[in-house]
Amino acid sequence: MDKPHHSSPNPSQASPPPPPVRHQSDMEEDDETVKQLKECSSLYLALQDCLIKTNRNWKSCQLEVQALKECNDRRKKEGQDELRK
Repeated sequence: MDKPHHSSPNPSQASPPPPPVRHQSDMEEDDETVKQLKECSSLYLALQDCLIKTNRNWKSCQLEVQALKECNDRRKKEGQDELRK
């Protein structure tokens, strides 16, 4: 008898691997990083989301990278202006 024809799974259609397991200390460290960013924290989190969605493809997340860089540069400049007063 002929066996039914089964198509082999297409690797490009395979689901992405699950995210790595994170330890509590890693999450606490991330929380501290976000707190230090203050007004830039939402941009940092958006960058993290983008990196997760694109499997750590930094080229795909350049808008988020630039937005975070500009926010951080602005924060540094404002901090220096405060020191001069």
